[in-house]
Amino acid sequence: MKNYLSYITIILFLLVLASCKKEEAEKPKVIYENTSKAKPSVTVDTNQIEVADLPINMEGTNFLIHPIGTITGSRKGIKSSADSDQSFTVSNYGEYQITGYLKNLKFQEIGKDSIYALTDKQVLIETATFLKTFSDKTKQQLMVYSLADMDTNKDGKLDSSDIKSLYISTISGQKFTKLSADFQELIDWKFLDSKNILYFRTIEDTNKNGEFDAEDNLQYHFLDLLSKDWKVSSYKPI
Repeated sequence: MKNYLSYITIILFLLVLASCKKEEAEKPKVIYENTSKAKPSVTVDTNQIEVADLPINMEGTNFLIHPIGTITGSRKGIKSSADSDQSFTVSNYGEYQITGYLKNLKFQEIGKDSIYALTDKQVLIETATFLKTFSDKTKQQLMVYSLADMDTNKDGKLDSSDIKSLYISTISGQKFTKLSADFQELIDWKFLDSKNILYFRTIEDTNKNGEFDAEDNLQYHFLDLLSKDWKVSSYKPI
């Protein structure tokens, strides 16, 4: 009898777990109610502690980039990295790209003391890429970012479940500009160095079901990086 009850308990636990996972998987990426009003506020998690990684200098540039992220824990319980299993690293760097789930990036010109933020808005930066080949040819130094800038599923937080957008700035973090349209999910982007053009694709939830699927439309865009106004244009390859 005891074994039977244990078996029933395990089955019920698995059913509840499967139900929770199904509910999480079916959660819409976009909720369109009241989208014409102010952007939903993001709840501040008091267990999240803001930290900065040691600065990064992209080869050939005159700026330091300080990745800013968060770790989980109580402020009273923070220990040094020497006596704690807590990781204080919030980013990774390689191939002229910073990756992570970052709240911001801060910039500092080498030889100067002032440090300033990329943006004063709430964002979650997943990648920040230095266009080195473009810089080598034109002497213009640019950064391209993929990030979330709106709580599109209205769960009170910015995370990987929200729509990803494409941004650009100078290597100094100035002229931080959004390239993709609101409520369009960034699929990918590519820099065509032979033409100095940045191409990218997005997907639009044309049937407004809150998901991006085969029934939605792909949008194709390009940006001439030599243009002064960074105006995005559309094209139709199909």
